[in-house]
Amino acid sequence: MPFRFRLSPLLPGLLATLAISVASIGLEKVQTVVFGRNWFEGLVIAILLGALARSFLPHPDSLRPGIRFAAKQVLEAAIVLLGGTISLGAIQAAGPGLVCGIACIVVLAIAAGYVIGRALGLSHHLATLVACGNAICGNSAIAAAAPVIKAEGEDVAASIAFTAALGIAVVLLLPVIGGALGMSETRYGVMAGLTVYAVPQVLAAAAPMGTIAVQVGTLVKLVRVLMLGPVIFTLGLLPGNREAGASVSKLVPWFIIGFLLLMALRSADLIPQGFQIPLKQASGALTIVAMAALGLNVDIRTLAHAGGRVILAATLSLLALAAMSAGLLQILAIV
Repeated sequence: MPFRFRLSPLLPGLLATLAISVASIGLEKVQTVVFGRNWFEGLVIAILLGALARSFLPHPDSLRPGIRFAAKQVLEAAIVLLGGTISLGAIQAAGPGLVCGIACIVVLAIAAGYVIGRALGLSHHLATLVACGNAICGNSAIAAAAPVIKAEGEDVAASIAFTAALGIAVVLLLPVIGGALGMSETRYGVMAGLTVYAVPQVLAAAAPMGTIAVQVGTLVKLVRVLMLGPVIFTLGLLPGNREAGASVSKLVPWFIIGFLLLMALRSADLIPQGFQIPLKQASGALTIVAMAALGLNVDIRTLAHAGGRVILAATLSLLALAAMSAGLLQILAIV
């Protein structure tokens, strides 16, 4: 049977990525039981486990086709499904002033993060990933941007690993800073939504300041996440990310079109409400599988070599984002 012959070369690598994915999800759940929260997301654990397996265990050639498939096609499918979980309704709720401000912050933060990364000697791809992760939504933005700019597995693993660690530090430190500065719940919520990477992390960072901080922070963060579509769309249009002479229909990868299409359907309420959780779970599971595959392509010695520069670039980019966010608070007179 033709389908069997096409699938069989992929099976060894797919089984390896699935095994690492299951272990990663298990370790994520262990964190919840032991610590009451997930300090490291499953996709971060998947990259780390994959890199460890690649560096210290046998890596036969039979694994490579399946690993390549998981790192590319599975990741692209995850990005498409992610679009079905994002609605444009947050824009109307936030108001035009704040929405324009958030959009400007994202664009400026990407530019600043890229310049900082390049100044510190990061490659074009790695600087782009760190900048996008810092400016939009951390790991999800990095995972979405990676196939568009054709980033190597080492670059994806390095940017996600160190951005994830920095994201945890922000969750822990931001409430302390907000309390020390005497910020109101509304002002703190906007600041948290603008600077914290992932939506669950925004909830964790805003909760100590009160219910209003959580509500405002979540709203601002959702608007920031909505910038993911336009950003990856723009990245796909850049000359360096497409083949010379490509037709207009080939300028943007199929999965970006799928992402935007599902986001439009979600915004128009054409995707039933009951599908939201399954879509989110499916996208998350596929992303973990893809990250395990990326990890299986990473030599841990290469990752360690780039570590100092990546964490410094991510830290300076985050500080630049925080400064811009503080400026927006002043401009909009949010008290």
